[in-house]
Amino acid sequence: MTREEARERIERLKREVEKYRHAYHVLDKSLISDAALDSLKKELFDLENQYPGFITPDSPTQRVGGEPLKEFKKVRHETPMLSFNDTFSGEDMTDWLSRIQNYLGHKVKPDFYCELKIDGLAIELRYENGIFTGASTRGDGQIGEDITQNVKTIEAIPLRLSGDAPEKLVVRGEVFITKKEFERINRIQEKRGEKVFANPRNIAAGSLRQLDPTVTASRKLDSFEYDVVSGAGFKNHHEEHEALAEWGFKINRNNRLVHSFADVFAFREFWNEEKNRKKLDYEIDGIVVILDDNSVFEEAGVVGKAPRGAVAYKFSPKEVTTIVKDVRFQVGRTGVLTPVAVMEPASVGGITITHATLHNMDQIRKLGLKIGDTVIVSRAGDVIPQITQVLPNFRTGKERDIVIPEKCPIDGGKVVREGAFYKCSNPDCGAKHKELLKHFVSRGAFNIEGLGPKILERFMDEGLISDAADIFELEKGDIESLPRFGEKSAENIVLEIAQKKEIPAERLVYAFGIKHVGEETARTLARALKKRGKITPAEIFMSLKSLDLEELQEYPDVGLKVAEAIKEWFGEAKNEKLAKKLTETGVKAVAYGSTSEQGKLSGKTFVFTGTLSRMDREEAKELVRELGGDISESVSKKTDYVVVGENPGSKAEKAAELGVKTLKESEFLGLIH
Repeated sequence: MTREEARERIERLKREVEKYRHAYHVLDKSLISDAALDSLKKELFDLENQYPGFITPDSPTQRVGGEPLKEFKKVRHETPMLSFNDTFSGEDMTDWLSRIQNYLGHKVKPDFYCELKIDGLAIELRYENGIFTGASTRGDGQIGEDITQNVKTIEAIPLRLSGDAPEKLVVRGEVFITKKEFERINRIQEKRGEKVFANPRNIAAGSLRQLDPTVTASRKLDSFEYDVVSGAGFKNHHEEHEALAEWGFKINRNNRLVHSFADVFAFREFWNEEKNRKKLDYEIDGIVVILDDNSVFEEAGVVGKAPRGAVAYKFSPKEVTTIVKDVRFQVGRTGVLTPVAVMEPASVGGITITHATLHNMDQIRKLGLKIGDTVIVSRAGDVIPQITQVLPNFRTGKERDIVIPEKCPIDGGKVVREGAFYKCSNPDCGAKHKELLKHFVSRGAFNIEGLGPKILERFMDEGLISDAADIFELEKGDIESLPRFGEKSAENIVLEIAQKKEIPAERLVYAFGIKHVGEETARTLARALKKRGKITPAEIFMSLKSLDLEELQEYPDVGLKVAEAIKEWFGEAKNEKLAKKLTETGVKAVAYGSTSEQGKLSGKTFVFTGTLSRMDREEAKELVRELGGDISESVSKKTDYVVVGENPGSKAEKAAELGVKTLKESEFLGLIH
């Protein structure tokens, strides 16, 4: 992204985020999900960090909350009510701590207070001589709405403090509604034929902003308090929670003081587990991590709308925003073309994905999707990630329409429409392609364990792979997002693929699946390469393509028929494209021969027939290769020796017919030692 592109993207993000925030904070309406809004805000925050010169006072990152509602009396906060910047990963958290330490110029003691982040509405409470005197919302951070009468209806908030409370006290907390109460209110709404509430947070916000306190009272709101703003000084943040409990406030007993980043991650992961969150009677969307040392927290100060010393570590979102970089058409095992979106990496539902199937062209038209669009990607439970919404206001004019190809990307056959789907008109296309992929990952080729026929078919039908090179672009998240594929199995497949990116050149040539070219002929062709050591698939392609029919027939086992098949394969543009794509994915081959060509069997061709008693035939063949010799599977006048074991086949008779020298096993061993 260029500097100018970043500036344009920041401006669009500012406009859209502000529109969604205004609806959310001021109008109590959700135009997009909280997770999608968080994703846009995070992108804006990251871009502004990367290009600080583009930060302006009107950016959503520089303000808090929304405008106060006109119906309520305005209240100015003693100190600004800030909100937290969001993080979504361990890397984000490490960056957060690094920024603090860079700003302070010294390391921070690893004591953190971790709180559950309640999905509710922030409030400020004021007390004098232990008596409740007023309450307000966050508002714009400086001025909030006076909601004193409504807060009095919340049983969890004390109207008189207990213990040794300060004469004047200002505390802050969160008002929320329990899951059971949320369900009860919506049942009433349904009975009345009225619109149900989208989430508990909307009910809590709407209830606190009722002009009639009796309506608020009927909603049975709840509240946790978590911060002492003024009235008492504490050395550490966790002491504030202890004091709040002594004064009669309700605090969250699940919060914890921890002493390392590892403990922070463990706390977050525990509550990220759905089974643990289900035990709570309220909704949470992450945790808040705060420097426990109040003096360091104050020293860290404020950046934009948020304190440096605290951050919201959100749970894995079920929806995120990202950009569609391209749409590829993958060919499944039945020849059906599936459009697949290739996206900027996005973490959704705890996994990082780069692909999302678009099913068919009707789905693309329904979404109104173009290449280059900003989109919302969702994933709930074990559902495969899918694009659910396009955000057209982010368009720059550079977006491109998605067009179905006229020819099949696999075999060039005409693409025809059948119902809602497009497919290759060649009835053998999908099945043939599947067999080529199976051959590519087979033991004699790349030997990628874990990619059996059924899994390959699954990946083809889901649009994850359409050619062999796509295998090396598979991401863990793309696999893990498929039903019945766990994190460990996805991790194992990706690791196995990565380990097979470098293989002997003869196995790469064999993997190409050239007609009439078996493992031995592939070894012969690998010996014909003009370059030794590490060599790319594209270099191998060009090297072998340059050989003419006469040159090819000079090699063992390569007659006219085989030579013509080799020339035909290397003459096809689609195969050259595959070799280049394999190179781009980082695949490398190792071409041997510089040492073995000087061996004692250099220039000699061997054929084996029958069973050897003192070694396996494959071992014998490998010995010949190590000593510079060649192996052939058929006897011809070019054959130098036929090694005959027990129960030999017709190859022994052929040798006698052509006058080729035969060796018993003992004679062969004498020759090589």
